[in-house]
Amino acid sequence: MANAKVLMVQGTGSHVGKSVLATAFCRIFAEDGYRVAPFKSQNMSLNSAVTPDGGEIGRAQAIQAEAAGVLPRVEMNPLLLKPEGDRRSQVVVMGKAANSLTAREYYADKVRLWPVVTAALDALRSEFDVVVVEGAGSPAEINLKAHEIVNMRVARYAEAGVLLVGDIDRGGVFASLVGTMALLDSDEASLVKAFLINKFRGDPDLLTPGLEIVTRRTGVPFAGILPYFTDIHIPEEDSLGLEKNPVHDEGATLEVSVVRLPHIANFDDFDSLLREPSVRLRFVDRPSDLDESDLIVLPGTKTTVEDLAWLRERGLADAVRSNRERGTPVIGICGGFQMLGEWILDPMGVESDQREVPGLGLLSVTTSFASTKETHLVKGTMAQANGLLEGCLGAMVEGYEIHMGQTRVAPELGLIRITERS
Repeated sequence: MANAKVLMVQGTGSHVGKSVLATAFCRIFAEDGYRVAPFKSQNMSLNSAVTPDGGEIGRAQAIQAEAAGVLPRVEMNPLLLKPEGDRRSQVVVMGKAANSLTAREYYADKVRLWPVVTAALDALRSEFDVVVVEGAGSPAEINLKAHEIVNMRVARYAEAGVLLVGDIDRGGVFASLVGTMALLDSDEASLVKAFLINKFRGDPDLLTPGLEIVTRRTGVPFAGILPYFTDIHIPEEDSLGLEKNPVHDEGATLEVSVVRLPHIANFDDFDSLLREPSVRLRFVDRPSDLDESDLIVLPGTKTTVEDLAWLRERGLADAVRSNRERGTPVIGICGGFQMLGEWILDPMGVESDQREVPGLGLLSVTTSFASTKETHLVKGTMAQANGLLEGCLGAMVEGYEIHMGQTRVAPELGLIRITERS
């Protein structure tokens, strides 16, 4: 039986701070002694994490679970969309890859998926005291309202109190709040219990007249005003978040260039480098940007073959090879690692209609795609101590695997000896 209270964080648009606020509420409720769980019915993101039982969810919900002091589980993000191109996404349902659909196909499939959402939320509500629900985009996307399953439909189902967040740093926050309320149905508007202004810089007293006018017009009070923080790091859902990443020009001694692939995935792998004052981290997309780099990284991607073709078209493939010949270290992560190999094989047409694609030839490895996705938590020890890994022999490491297929590596090139895989 669903007993937990539900607080829902919705926003006037994307990137207004919903994920950060949901994470904060998870920690606050947990520190107040409540058993709390995060929830987001549908995530569209290439940043994902693996749960202890091998399911795949959005990384933001995994971080929110950590803030709540609980283990991540698939019920916290029952639907995950992983874009495979401009109009198609892999659909992950309750942690497992189900199919690949166009936007139109997925829109029509939402009727079938709504019971998955409600069952997952009910399961969490039966076990926890509080569930903090994060919305997506804006609840005022009236063109998509008929089959909406992530904002007000969830709030109505859970009888949740909604906190509506606006981003004042972008400008027009009062119009965004009032306009959102104007486009909601009356039963939806009644669920909005308070507004919150995020990312404010300056004297909050200057906002008082605007706050009073908006409350008079909508009947909704303001819960507060949050300042613009630069030291809170919650994984972004999409690469738009890369635009605001800081760059350390003064005092930086190392230049790290990450190739900004069109379908870059799990780019929050680089967050620790972004916060390192000695590193100037850049996301680049031109061959000349790689010159003078101390390290070049090919990041993860959901569409390895397509992004490898993009590398070649832009001249970046040749630039990576020429920089490596001059001695610049090159690292590949996930799809980027596959690109560094000799061949990418796709005999079943899992990713594209090309059955064999030559890689960059910088590593003696071959990748073969398969139709079944593998997701595992792993532990192991470092088996190499060369180059950048000098001094790491025997060091313990842990992480996760998410892949569809297998990369064959010569035994002498193996970096990590896997000791545990769940």
